[in-house]
Amino acid sequence: MGRYLLRRLAFLAVSLVLASVVLFVLLRMLPGDPANALTSVGASPEQIAAARRSIGSDRPLPEQFVHWLGQLATGDLGTSFVSSLPVGPEVTARLNVTVPLTLAAFVLAVLVAVPAGFVAAYKRRTWYGALLSGVSQLGIAVPVFWLGMILIAVFALNAGWLPSGGFPQDGWAAPADAIRSLVLPVVTIALVMSASLIRYVRSATLDVLGSDYLRTARALGESFGTAMRRHGLRNASVPVISILGIELASTLLGAVVVESVYALPGLGSLLATGITQHDYPVIQGVLFVSTLAVLLIGFLADLVQRIVDPRLRGRLSGGAR
Repeated sequence: MGRYLLRRLAFLAVSLVLASVVLFVLLRMLPGDPANALTSVGASPEQIAAARRSIGSDRPLPEQFVHWLGQLATGDLGTSFVSSLPVGPEVTARLNVTVPLTLAAFVLAVLVAVPAGFVAAYKRRTWYGALLSGVSQLGIAVPVFWLGMILIAVFALNAGWLPSGGFPQDGWAAPADAIRSLVLPVVTIALVMSASLIRYVRSATLDVLGSDYLRTARALGESFGTAMRRHGLRNASVPVISILGIELASTLLGAVVVESVYALPGLGSLLATGITQHDYPVIQGVLFVSTLAVLLIGFLADLVQRIVDPRLRGRLSGGAR
């Protein structure tokens, strides 16, 4: 396991460097000049050239990239072209909204999807089993922004139970208000995510229900519940863990839509502002942190899979020898 962890960490580091290269190159291929965000309309060529010198965009691209990598190595995400403020603290402040939003939605989706997916598989020949499957299919087709607007109309504008958007000025210093402001965004993401997860849990459960080892355990006198606990749950959880990692990563990256609907000051709104202003350090900082989070989630999901499934650990030991 130690060798496996070292290999995975090395792969993580290489992937992060490659992602940094791709991110840097693609940003420089976008149309527009970041110096324009620092100058007024109708600025002279001399003013634009001075703006480029002030932000370093007049230097050769390899030199700019090496400078950026040097900053990353020290934990510095750079300085915003527009605000002249460090990007790192701004990203951290936005993570205080995006991370709780993503994790709360993920936990809620798992709590809904796992039992619902199991029931949809085990009771697939009943009306409510078929209903669960149908609802999950419908939920996948529903756009998240449309669902968000429906929830705002029902629970914020009509009922007045929850705020329609925004986040407290004091942030988590006012925890009750912060939680209330995240309720509808969390429910929006969780409903869409659980619809997808129900399908995967149902499929994994059906594979276990039709497996030979479960039938053998039942033939040896074990009850259905005992056979599922001893043999079924672990086997069903292995593919689901992989999907959970993908869903968590995609939710973190896709939070920009929900944050826009609910006017939340998260990573998504910071990224949108950076793109509008051609603020390369902000864009690079947000995407770098997001990429790092996605790679870490994939690493942890793979690690949990190997802990849960002895067969993967066996292949790992064989490869180590």
